[in-house]
Amino acid sequence: MTRAAADGPTGAQLVDTPRGPARIDLVTPLAPPASLLVLGHGAGGDVTAADLVALRAAAVRAAVAVARVTQPYRVAGRRAPAPAQQLDEAWHAVVVGILARFEDPPPLIVGGRSSGARVACRSAAAVGAAGVIALAFPLHPPGRPQRSRADELRTDRPTLVINGDRDPFGVPAAGPQRDVVIRRGERHDLRGDPAGLAEVAVDWLARHGWARR
Repeated sequence: MTRAAADGPTGAQLVDTPRGPARIDLVTPLAPPASLLVLGHGAGGDVTAADLVALRAAAVRAAVAVARVTQPYRVAGRRAPAPAQQLDEAWHAVVVGILARFEDPPPLIVGGRSSGARVACRSAAAVGAAGVIALAFPLHPPGRPQRSRADELRTDRPTLVINGDRDPFGVPAAGPQRDVVIRRGERHDLRGDPAGLAEVAVDWLARHGWARR
């Protein structure tokens, strides 16, 4: 496990949500955190995805507390995702609960990969996030660009999108308060260079004062 403060609000545990138990894996840095980054997983995946693991490690080294959240449907052993409203409801309950663990909560950054990125974007305003990190944001279903989800990226706060240029789910365009980084040769899983991807994300956090190099 990445180094963490022995007396910080650190650890993995199940927490109740309106949609059943979710799992939180929280790691805090040794220094007071510059921010709290809460990350969600993809639709059929989990928080052990290579990009999420690499981002957690790099962020904690940069004085960021990181919580990876496993949605209730995955905790229950199902691979098919719950409806969007249920995902958002469980996410909101978990994020509020994580913030309550901190006596003086640091700035909140929400994010995730694929479906988790969509949840983070949709819920950013409701949970009071300062920024968003969206990995492998699925702009549209493969082969169906007319079904764009670009509206979900209008978060009204600084947002970083990292997608591969070979992602069959498409690549979002940059926009107001939205930085888009395209990883050459990468597909939807972003497994080519997770450490490099994590450094890009932490650099972005640091530019906004949400990480310390």
